[in-house]
Amino acid sequence: MTAPSTQDPDLPRPSAASWRARLALTVLCVLAGLTIWITNSLLTDRFTQNTSNRAELRLALYSGNLLSELRRNAIVPQLLAKDPELIGALTTGDFSQSTARLISFVEEIGAASLVLLDEGGRAVAATDRTRLGTNYRSESFFVEALRSNATLFFVSEDATGSNRFTYSRRIDDQSQSIGVIVVEVDLHKFERAWAGISDAVYVSDSQGTSMLASEPRWRGLTEEAALVRQPAQGAIERAIQATADWAQLPGDTYFQGEAVMRKDVRIPFRGWRMTSFTSYNSVREKVNAVLALEIMGFAILLALAFYLLSRKSAVRMALFQRESVELRALNMRLQREIAERERMQQSLEVAEQSLAQSSKLAALGEMSAAVSHELNQPLAAMKTYLAGAGLLLRRNRPDEALSSFQRIDDLIERMGAITKQLKSYARKGGDDFAPVDMGGALASALSMMEPQLRQRHVQISRIVPEAPVSVMGDRVRIEQVMINLLRNALDATEGLDDPEIDVILAAGETAILTVRDNGPGIENLDELFEPFFTTKQPGDGVGLGLAISSGIVNDLGGRLTARNGHDRGAVFEVQLPILNEDVEAAE
Repeated sequence: MTAPSTQDPDLPRPSAASWRARLALTVLCVLAGLTIWITNSLLTDRFTQNTSNRAELRLALYSGNLLSELRRNAIVPQLLAKDPELIGALTTGDFSQSTARLISFVEEIGAASLVLLDEGGRAVAATDRTRLGTNYRSESFFVEALRSNATLFFVSEDATGSNRFTYSRRIDDQSQSIGVIVVEVDLHKFERAWAGISDAVYVSDSQGTSMLASEPRWRGLTEEAALVRQPAQGAIERAIQATADWAQLPGDTYFQGEAVMRKDVRIPFRGWRMTSFTSYNSVREKVNAVLALEIMGFAILLALAFYLLSRKSAVRMALFQRESVELRALNMRLQREIAERERMQQSLEVAEQSLAQSSKLAALGEMSAAVSHELNQPLAAMKTYLAGAGLLLRRNRPDEALSSFQRIDDLIERMGAITKQLKSYARKGGDDFAPVDMGGALASALSMMEPQLRQRHVQISRIVPEAPVSVMGDRVRIEQVMINLLRNALDATEGLDDPEIDVILAAGETAILTVRDNGPGIENLDELFEPFFTTKQPGDGVGLGLAISSGIVNDLGGRLTARNGHDRGAVFEVQLPILNEDVEAAE
């Protein structure tokens, strides 16, 4: 027990220091509580109002976009119903050019699909070729359109359970009904856009039934049924779950006990309404951020008060001594860790050097395989031309043989250009671009593949617009992409009795080249454009054609995509920035 004589005369009396410390701590705690309560109340109201305003603005924007899409597509049937070429096709029964004309319209219109029905309800022309020949005589959009002289809107359910939105209008010729034009509106693109936001959105008809929703499980349900059906761990739960702490905000409606902000707006179209549910998470996060700063400030003041009270105590001195011992031990441990990190750094440098060498070897191997793959096609064509030239010489036709030799010389130049482009593929270099006519490049690529196509008896269907379709790029590299896609389609149809390849060139906001075959389709779309991925037998291919083609299209500012057709076969689509007159003049 310490004697009174050992008490430091500079320290205050324990009793006086005790009540002063308790009073200061009490005042500090009361002040902190009042400040936090007032701040939470004021900021919650302010941020809640801001969130509500943003939700209303977002809802107005979504409803306006939806209404604009509906109104824009509503005038399409009226315009197409007066198209002289479509009327002439229905009158004469010649629909050979009708599908191509509808395809040329669909890119400019922005509709999901266009279908032309004759007076019997049979689809005689369609942007989706799989629908040709289908009879829609019993469908409401055909029956009702024949009875009316106005544009009609219909909502139906397709085979997948999704809603299909269509406009239809009767086509007359000299006051006689000769067919119906059907325009399908793609409103599901709004659902895909809504799925990427934090709010839950759905559109209901005049009966309160959901027609479009950011959550697919809401389709066909009322608001009450949709909220009950949605599982707790689904996407909508992440969008509308409110904070469950002591400051939970009151909501407009509830989902499994959690409060959310509900906003709805009327769409001036057939009694439709749009409703959104907004989470209070953003409000709570902003308020909590401010409260955290305040609590941190009071915690610092509290820590400072404790520090001042214990500054001259003997316990603090003992703590300092113990901390000194721990710091020395920590210093020694840090020195050992520094030495260990230096050894690891040296090992890492050696590993990086090995990895760099391996990358160089892999790049050399990939370039060698690419050269072998890309030169097989010109070599095969040269062999065919040489055989033809020999036959022409034996028949004493030297002029035609010289033409074959000229083609062989062109192929040799092309082989040199291919090796040059493969070097640029390896080092991602850029060349000077020039305007390229996609139609001319396609004709050149088909001429290149002519011997193989003739030998395999493949039926080629080519649809090219009359006006030139120009892009900015390298003609050799574009032809290289076309040849790779044609050869893949040719390989996919091997073994079929009636091989068919469709090549469609279209111009809209972008230049689109589509190559479609009737083969078995693609099993693995995810790894399709990976280097050395192939489904062919060993020796038939190394899996570099699509990887090189994708790299070329990306370098030209476009993209190469692949998908399976609706019925069968694979569809490859090349999209490149189109070169109009203004851009060409600027270049």
